[in-house]
Amino acid sequence: MEEQELAELCRQGKNRARKELYEQYAGRMMTICLRYANDRDIAQDLLHDGFLKIYHSFDKFTWRGEGSLRAWMERVMVNIALQYLRKNDILNQANNIDDSPEIYEEPDTEDIELIPHTVLMEFIGELPVGYRTVFNLYTFEDKSHKEIADLLGINEKSSASQLFRAKSTLAKKVKDWIKANNR
Repeated sequence: MEEQELAELCRQGKNRARKELYEQYAGRMMTICLRYANDRDIAQDLLHDGFLKIYHSFDKFTWRGEGSLRAWMERVMVNIALQYLRKNDILNQANNIDDSPEIYEEPDTEDIELIPHTVLMEFIGELPVGYRTVFNLYTFEDKSHKEIADLLGINEKSSASQLFRAKSTLAKKVKDWIKANNR
């Protein structure tokens, strides 16, 4: 079924279309939930809440061409995850990785490409929640520091600082992995 037709049938509340929407997009949406929650049970709850929100919000969806449904659903899922993090005050819990250097050397792209995707995602998942959230919003959602600051209720300098620390921590993990795997 075409994306536009699927969206229209979901807007009409057709259960067959909702089932197809879930089957088609649940895996991708779960990946987003896991990126923010970093816990399978919590991510599953976020996925469930996100799809309920999607099903009840089709009146707010505007078709803008192929891919617009997926993009809208991704924004809903990110917002559900951020809402969870804010509600549970997870973003304000202390991040204590002050051993990150003032400057760091980014790993070579070729080196990063040697690391399996699952390992890279594991590295991101190991970041403190504040660093991980800012990193995800900046890297995967293409948000500016101003947008991140507004979304998370922090100032832009804090967003930039957390991104720097996230990248610094990830750079060290990448270098350590490459060294350990004799690359």
